[in-house]
Amino acid sequence: MNQAALHDRLDIVDVCTRMCWHTDKREWDQLRTEVFADKVQLDYTSLNGGEPAELIADEVIGAWRALLSGLASTQHLLTNHLVRLYGDTAVATADFQATHWQPNARGGPHWTLGGHYRISLHRTLRGWRIDGLTMTTDWAKGNRQIMEGTTR
Repeated sequence: MNQAALHDRLDIVDVCTRMCWHTDKREWDQLRTEVFADKVQLDYTSLNGGEPAELIADEVIGAWRALLSGLASTQHLLTNHLVRLYGDTAVATADFQATHWQPNARGGPHWTLGGHYRISLHRTLRGWRIDGLTMTTDWAKGNRQIMEGTTR
């Protein structure tokens, strides 16, 4: 593998990791400036049903912000990154585990799910940016109701 390809792979893994880090730290501006392209193909159908959607980055970030704002804490972990480069585009896959925590009066305080992401990216003048995100959920455990605000 040449140096340029190695550099690209490291940058892509870094951008994918930043997606989780900035989300968990509620660093919404950094998600916009360091992670997402202007438009993002978002597919969470394995968890929520419905259809994939193309959204502008601010819509994705706004939805995540609204969904997670009622939680005390989250931790999104990515591992087993595989990266395929196609010139100025790339596809990364990674396993994930996402833990959501909210103390509440009814039910348990945790909801954790696991699965894998397929992440498409393209090279911009500012570096690699995510323009597609498909989450496939393989398992979940705990109290999903904490995501709906019904247990507080």
